[in-house]
Amino acid sequence: MQHKKRVHKKEKSGLHPRNKNRERYDFKQLVVAFPALAPFVKLNKYNDESIDFADAEAVKALNKAILKFHYGIDHWDIPQKYLCPPIPGRADYIHHIADLLRRFNYGKIPTGTSIKCLDIGVGANCIYPIIGNVEYGWSFIGSDIDPLAIESANNIIESNPLLKGKVILRLQENPKDILFGILRKDERVDLTICNPPFHASAEEAQAGTLRKLSNLNHKKVTKTILNFGGQSHELWCEGGEERFVHRLVRQSKYFADSCYWFSTLISKKSNLKGIYSTLKKAEATEVETIPMGQGNKTSRIVAWTFLSKADQQKWKNTRWQKR
Repeated sequence: MQHKKRVHKKEKSGLHPRNKNRERYDFKQLVVAFPALAPFVKLNKYNDESIDFADAEAVKALNKAILKFHYGIDHWDIPQKYLCPPIPGRADYIHHIADLLRRFNYGKIPTGTSIKCLDIGVGANCIYPIIGNVEYGWSFIGSDIDPLAIESANNIIESNPLLKGKVILRLQENPKDILFGILRKDERVDLTICNPPFHASAEEAQAGTLRKLSNLNHKKVTKTILNFGGQSHELWCEGGEERFVHRLVRQSKYFADSCYWFSTLISKKSNLKGIYSTLKKAEATEVETIPMGQGNKTSRIVAWTFLSKADQQKWKNTRWQKR
């Protein structure tokens, strides 16, 4: 039975004003950019062009089309069983953190390759460095504990001339470390970003994936499928998001002079109180919480710095204003 065609808002609610993915997907334009998407595009029950978001290959093809159309990425792929990232949400993090830099830089977003960002957990998909470099020209260090993820991300960089020389990757050899072993003591980065593992156990991660698939399929699903499973380190770590971020805050204290803004996504609002407490103990001089929302989902970025007002002034005058 065909449902009555829905009247859609022109733009998706909650996304950042500069997000290239604000408008509804224009599948005709996306197929022109990436013809291999065409077989996956079908009319849904509302007579709208769409894809089956429960089909991992369809979602991957959509990502390839978006990256080609909006960001000029000709070659992008990830190994099987790795997470296929939602690009609109990833882009929102980059735009919101750029706004944070602007607020502390005389109203101007610092741009260009001299602005360095550390992406903690760059993943096989390399999404944050792609968006940050294309949108603002930033250069990136990408870290990960998974050698295959590093190899995959490196393949993406090497396959796209616009990324070469602007993203370097470092393998984190100690899973208990986040910044140690990655950020050198004499190195300066302007910001760090992080999308921490959400779940506290493999069982919890599996249950979350099955809930997602059940919602997408509108029926109970009891088995995960390729590219919706995700690698264990992408989905969970001991203690989950909260413990990971506590560890990140404690380690960031040792690099207080090496970075202006440390930041991370926080998915669970209930984790904020404990994280604020840890930031206070670590003696962060400023803490910013930036809300983000896409549709019914809400999350936030928590950012902090250890720099004094005088050191902040010196940082932006020497690193952000010298061009």
